[in-house]
Amino acid sequence: MDIKTLQKDMIAAMKNKDKPRKESISALIQAVKKMAIDEGCRDDIPTEMVDRVILKEMKTVKEQIDSCPADRTDLKDEYQARYDVFSEYAPQLMSAEEVEAILKEKFADVLATKNKGMIMKTVMPEFKGKADGKVINQTVAKLCQ
Repeated sequence: MDIKTLQKDMIAAMKNKDKPRKESISALIQAVKKMAIDEGCRDDIPTEMVDRVILKEMKTVKEQIDSCPADRTDLKDEYQARYDVFSEYAPQLMSAEEVEAILKEKFADVLATKNKGMIMKTVMPEFKGKADGKVINQTVAKLCQ
């Protein structure tokens, strides 16, 4: 996903008077721009960074949904609507099988050590924004047995 697509979709939501969608997309754009400034690439924002921010924001909203009191259905509905918009833009994450195949192909030498900490440290940069950390952790644990 790139920032320009988000901006076009936000303008479309504004024209359609779809306030919840506009606010959700706006929140993503703000988060992306903040990270771009923090990482020193404000003028040229890579799609990988946008994907990373979307996944991070989805995780935050998911935590809000999970921790929301049951009697606050208004808040829960708002969080769920935001999560649904975010998930439209989220990158497709790798499955456990795909992660395992890449680990066996590219990281066979590191896997041979059976040192889970060292393996995770080595492979995480490869999968950043491409696979869920839990899936990677479970796959590595399975391969280290």
